[in-house]
Amino acid sequence: MLVRLPAQLNRVAVAAMALILTHLVVRGVLAFGGNFYWDDLILVGRAGTQGLFSPSYLFDDHDGHVMPAAFLLAGIITKLAPLNWFWPALSLVILQALASLALLRALWVILGWRPVLLVPLTFALFTPLAIPGFTWWAAALNSLPMLTAMCWFVGDAVLLDRTGNRRYAATAMSAFLGGLLFFEKSVVIPFVAFAVLALLAYLRGHGWLALTRTWRRGVWLWIPAGALTAGWIALYLVVVDQKRWSTDLSMTWALLQRSFTHGMLPGLVGGPWRWDRWVPSSPWAEPSLFMICLGALALGATIALTCLRKRRLGLVWLTLLGYLVASQVPIYLMRSSAFTALLLAQTLRYLPDLVVVATLLAAVGLTAPNRPGSGYLDNSARRTTAVALALTMFVGSSLVSTVSYLRSWQNNPASPYIANVKESLAAVAGGPAVLDQEVDPLVLQNVVRPENLLSHMFALVRPRPEIGSTTTQLRMLDRNGDLLDAQVTWTRAITEGPVPDCGYLVQSTATMPLTGPLLPADWVVELNYLGNTEGAVWASLTNGPRVKVPVRGGLNRVFIRLPGSGNSLTLQPITQSLSLCVAVGPVGALAPR
Repeated sequence: MLVRLPAQLNRVAVAAMALILTHLVVRGVLAFGGNFYWDDLILVGRAGTQGLFSPSYLFDDHDGHVMPAAFLLAGIITKLAPLNWFWPALSLVILQALASLALLRALWVILGWRPVLLVPLTFALFTPLAIPGFTWWAAALNSLPMLTAMCWFVGDAVLLDRTGNRRYAATAMSAFLGGLLFFEKSVVIPFVAFAVLALLAYLRGHGWLALTRTWRRGVWLWIPAGALTAGWIALYLVVVDQKRWSTDLSMTWALLQRSFTHGMLPGLVGGPWRWDRWVPSSPWAEPSLFMICLGALALGATIALTCLRKRRLGLVWLTLLGYLVASQVPIYLMRSSAFTALLLAQTLRYLPDLVVVATLLAAVGLTAPNRPGSGYLDNSARRTTAVALALTMFVGSSLVSTVSYLRSWQNNPASPYIANVKESLAAVAGGPAVLDQEVDPLVLQNVVRPENLLSHMFALVRPRPEIGSTTTQLRMLDRNGDLLDAQVTWTRAITEGPVPDCGYLVQSTATMPLTGPLLPADWVVELNYLGNTEGAVWASLTNGPRVKVPVRGGLNRVFIRLPGSGNSLTLQPITQSLSLCVAVGPVGALAPR
C-alpha cells in the first residue's frame, strides 16, 4: 500500500491537470476567437480619456458595479495596447487558469486526491453555463477574479478549521479583498465558505451544532470578513445609483424560472447545443424541449442516486437551491423592468459563480457517509466505466454547445469595424482633424454616451489625425468603419444676414437665427465666413455648451459639432480685433457626399 498509494494519488493529480490544460485550450480558442464587445469598449473609452488612478475612474458606477481593480487592469492593458484584442484575450486565459487552479486546490482540500474529485472538476471546467461569462472581457474581469478568490477563501477556511493556523485566515482575507476589488458580488464569498464548513461538520455527524462549531473554530476569519463585507456594502451604496433597482417581482420570478429551465437544466447535460443572437445583443441559449427534459431527467436522477448512496444530503441540496435564488434575484431586480425580455436570463452570463458553488457543494456531498445497504454502488470496474462514459458524453455535449456558441459570438460587427476605422484613421494621419462623431450603433449605442464617440473609443489609437469638435475637411465613418467625404444635411440653416455683402457681421457677440428650432442633439454647423485675421470664436446653440472654433483670415469654411437645441446660433469672438462675415450655411447631420 505504501508503494501503490502515491502512484494512485499522482494519477489523479495528473488527470486533473490534463483536464485543466484541455479546458484552457478550449477557452483559449474561445478567447482568441472573440473580440471587443459593448462594455469592453466602454472600458477602453474610459481608460483612454481618464487617469487610471483617479477615483472617478476607479470607482465609477458601471451599470451597478463597483470594480476598481477590474477598471485598473483593463486600463493598463488598454494603455499598453489600445484596441488590440490579443492582450485582453491573453488576460482571459490567464485569469481562467488561476480560477481553475484555485478550484482544483479547493476540491483537493475537501476531498484529497480521490478519483471522485474528477467528477465535479470535469463539470465545472466544461459546462457551457460558464462560457458567456468568460468570453465577454468586461464580464470576465468581474467573475474570474471573484471565482479565484472564492475557491482560495474556501480552501483556506477549511484548512483553518482543520489546523487552527491563523495564517490561513490572513491569506483568505487577502483573497477576499482581491475579489471585492474586482466585483462587488464577492460579498457572498464568506457565506459560501461558512456554508461549506458547516455542511462538512454536519455530514460528519455534528448535527445542528455544526453552526456554532464552525463559527467558533473560524472566528479569526469570520469577524474580519464580516467587517470588510459591511465596509464594502457601505461603499457600494455610496457609489451606485440605487434608483436602478426594480420592484417588479413578477418579472424577476419569470427571469429566474427561465434561467433554470433554459439555462441550468440544459447545462447539466452539456446543453443548450444551440445559441441564437440578434446583433448587437449577446448570444442566448436556445435549447430544444428535448434538451430541457433531458436536463430535468439528469437532475432528478442525480438527486435520487446521491440520496440513495449518501446520508444527510438533503441540506446540501437545499443550500444549493438557496444559493441559486439568492445569487440571481438581486441581479434580476436590478436588471428587470416591464420592458425586459426574458431572453436576458438565457444569456447565462450571471451563472459562473453558481457553477463553482455547485461544484464545491458536490465535493462536500461526496464526503457524506454512505447509507447502509448501498454497497452495490461501491467502487468497481462497472461503476468506473459508467462514470467515465457519462463524463465523456457530458464533455462531448459541452463541446458541441461551445462550438455553437463560438460561431454565434463571432458574429460581432465590432471586429471588422474597429479594424477598418484604425486603417482609415491611419491613412489620413497628419491631415486635417476628423470631426468627432458616434460610432456605428451596432458597435456601441448612444445610451453609453460619451463612450460611443470616436474621440473616446479611439483616443489612444496611433497613428491617427486629431479628433475634435471642429474641422476644415468634413469626413464621416460609414457603417463599415470606412472614412468618407461628407456634407451637412439642411435640417435647418443659418438665415441670411442683414449686412449687405457680409451677412452677419461678428465683432462682438452675435446671435444668428436659424430657419427653425432644433431638438436636443449633437448638430453639425457649416460655418461659411470671411475673416480679417487668424483667431478663435466661441460658438453655441440657444441651449447648449460653448465650443471653441479656430478661424483663419480670408474666405473659409469650418465645420462645428455643437450639442444643444434651440432656434439660433451665437458667435462670440475670443481674439481681440477679430471680425467675421458669416453667410448662409446648413445646420444638420452628417451625410455622405
